[in-house]
Amino acid sequence: MKKLVPIALLTAIAAPAMLVPAGAMAQSRAELRDDRRDIRDAQQDLRRAQWSGDPRRVQQERRDLREAHREYREDLRDRDRRWADNDWRSWRDHNRGLYARGEWRAPFRYNRFQPGARIGAAYYGPRYVIGDPWRYHLPRPGYSQQWVRHYDDVLLVDTRRGSVIRVVPGFYR
Repeated sequence: MKKLVPIALLTAIAAPAMLVPAGAMAQSRAELRDDRRDIRDAQQDLRRAQWSGDPRRVQQERRDLREAHREYREDLRDRDRRWADNDWRSWRDHNRGLYARGEWRAPFRYNRFQPGARIGAAYYGPRYVIGDPWRYHLPRPGYSQQWVRHYDDVLLVDTRRGSVIRVVPGFYR
C-alpha cells in the first residue's frame, strides 16, 4: 500500500504533462485571437488619434500598432514551430504506412527549396499536389495555396505567384 500512493501521485502529476502539445495549441489559438483583437483596437486608436490631430498621440498609437503586429507575428512563428516539431512527426512515427514512398519519380532533379523561393508551375502541377493534407496532419492550406510533394520534402506553395511559403524537409522519410 505504501508503494501505491507514490505511484498514484506520480501518475497524476505525469498525466497532464502528456497533454501539453494539445493545450499549447489551444493556448496559441487563444493568443492569436487576442493578438488580432489587439491589432484591431490599436488601429481604431490610431484612427482616433489621427482625427484628433495630436502628432504625439498619433506617434504613440503607431508605435502601439507596430508592437501589436510584432506580437502577432511572434505568436504565429511559435505556433508554426510547435506544429513542425510535434504534430506531424508524432503522427508519422505512429502511422508509417501512410508515408510509404513507393515508386515516385519526378521529371526534374531534387532542389532544396527555402521559403520565399520562386518555382516553376511544373513543380506544383496536379501530379504533385497532396489532395488530402489532413490525412498527414498538415495544416489546411489557405486560399490559392497547395501542399506539394517534392521528393521526400513537402512544400506549401502559393499557386498564384509560384512562391514557396513553407518547407517541411524529410517529410516522407
